[in-house]
Amino acid sequence: MDFMFQIFPVFFFVTFALVFGTIIFTMFKGVAQWNKNNHSPRLTVDATVIAKRTEVFRRRRGNSSLMHSATTYYATFQVESGDRFELQLQGPEYGLLVEGDRGKLTFQGTRFLEFQRT
Repeated sequence: MDFMFQIFPVFFFVTFALVFGTIIFTMFKGVAQWNKNNHSPRLTVDATVIAKRTEVFRRRRGNSSLMHSATTYYATFQVESGDRFELQLQGPEYGLLVEGDRGKLTFQGTRFLEFQRT
């Protein structure tokens, strides 16, 4: 029994440090990506929409039966050189795209800015 009282504070601290460290790391990574995007040039290139996908996150709050969900939207573009890359979009922009659309894609780093069909 004494052993449990000695090990619990260490276990609690390590768990707290891991959770807190993960949160800080994730925040730092997001700010670093935001800063990198801000310092990247705005590019407009000819591109084709190759694929679209969504990612849905669902969470239950506590013991209640209420569910919270959030959807993240992505589109894969192919440029003239044959390179493909995926960008995250907002829902309204995602809804306007159709696989096979060709047009002018404007982006900054990993940030989608605009797609104009031609």
